[in-house]
Amino acid sequence: MSDFKMPDLSNLMEAAQKLQGDIARVQDELARRECEASAGGGMVTAAVNGHFEVVKITIDRAAVDPADLSMLEDLVKAAINQAVARMRETTQAEMAKVTGGLAGMPGMPGIPGL
Repeated sequence: MSDFKMPDLSNLMEAAQKLQGDIARVQDELARRECEASAGGGMVTAAVNGHFEVVKITIDRAAVDPADLSMLEDLVKAAINQAVARMRETTQAEMAKVTGGLAGMPGMPGIPGL
């Protein structure tokens, strides 16, 4: 005879609801957060929010050379990409605190925001 016991589904449901609430709270907090990065020694700075939207670009006048617009374009692109990477790292770190690594387990559905 087996000693197998069915898991307590009410406790499992409570834990799932708590996790869902915690994830929603962290997503709200992340949506209000900004990550900033710069390129070209600070000549171009970009900031993105938790929705990965660019919210600010600052360009030093010294970076503006009409004869070399491609350099400015590269600096803007680099600053934005670095700011996005920082926000992605921040999002993953904050969600990992809440999920305890569940999002990376095989068979687990993706958790929004990761």
